[in-house]
Amino acid sequence: MAGRERALRMSVEVPLWRALAAYRLLTAVYALLLFLYERERYERLWLGLLYLSVVLVWTVATLRKVSGAERCTRTFLACDLALALAGILVTPLADAQARGEDVTTLPSIWTAGAVLAFALKGGWRLACAASTLVAVADVVERAHPSKDTAHNVVLVWVASIGIGYVVEVARASERTLARALEIEATTRERERLARDIHDSVLQVLAMVQRRGTALGGEAAELGRMAGEQEIALRTLVTGGLAPDGLVDLRTLLAPYAGARVSFAEPGTPVRLAARAAEELAAAVGAALDNVARHAGDGAGAWILVEDEPGEVIVTVRDDGPGIPEGRLAQAEGEGRLGVAQSIRGRLRDLGGTAELVSVPGQGTEVEMKVPRGKTGKADRTTKTRGSTA
Repeated sequence: MAGRERALRMSVEVPLWRALAAYRLLTAVYALLLFLYERERYERLWLGLLYLSVVLVWTVATLRKVSGAERCTRTFLACDLALALAGILVTPLADAQARGEDVTTLPSIWTAGAVLAFALKGGWRLACAASTLVAVADVVERAHPSKDTAHNVVLVWVASIGIGYVVEVARASERTLARALEIEATTRERERLARDIHDSVLQVLAMVQRRGTALGGEAAELGRMAGEQEIALRTLVTGGLAPDGLVDLRTLLAPYAGARVSFAEPGTPVRLAARAAEELAAAVGAALDNVARHAGDGAGAWILVEDEPGEVIVTVRDDGPGIPEGRLAQAEGEGRLGVAQSIRGRLRDLGGTAELVSVPGQGTEVEMKVPRGKTGKADRTTKTRGSTA
């Protein structure tokens, strides 16, 4: 939030809106003074004076409307442009000679302010539409457009479209800058937490691992577990949830690595939507639970992560005795749905697949595929680590 506020404070739009407010006020006063200077040529002086008085009051009353994009509503823009167009079209009624000569219309250059407001609010497309309406009104008012009329129309077109395009580019740049500032702030906070954890928790875990290994026996097992948790915690403090809402799958799978579980991962982050990553990690946990329950105490397991352009593939393999033919169907019939629900069910909800290959005496392999950009049809709030196969 701090980064976004800093980006807004340095926005290039702010001085543009301020300049537009000043331009509208100055040109409203200019149009009135010009009318009074040329009042002798107007047959209906009262009509021109009434219109320009309305313009001046409207300009002063709506100064807050052009103080920023939030206050400058589309309703205001439509009314503002309608007032400018009305002034152009009413000019021949106040000055009968206006149709035959290149004379200044009643709103004069105040009209450009209405068009520029469209440019600042909606970019070059809205500016182009507003400029076109002004061009049509000028042609109708002149009846026989001259070279000067065409010159003025083109000038308004080019100026408004150019400013609108610059505003669009500036807004895109500001969004990029705000995003970069957010990432910078997140990175600094993560580094601070990493330092705090390194100076406290990680050092304690490392000490427990060393002392447990030195003492042997049950203490050695405790030391091994402390070592595994140290590795997992180091991985978490250096990865985790990215500012774009994606999760590095490696940080969720790393805690499963240990003395009997090898973890092979890409050298770069494997980004997935948070829910998809959590469900996939839970499916891996269910597969490893099955290895621990059914492959024997001496069985080893391997986790392999493959980051493909269109999908993420995670393979869990063990060197246990394998699953006898028909055992999975029997387990489902008995109500034990470890593979059916904890693995295949999760992957199906994510729009992916889970394939299990087991050869008696040669171990079991579970290959799980999740397509990118899919988070599934269900939004579970609780995760289970699986059940027996």
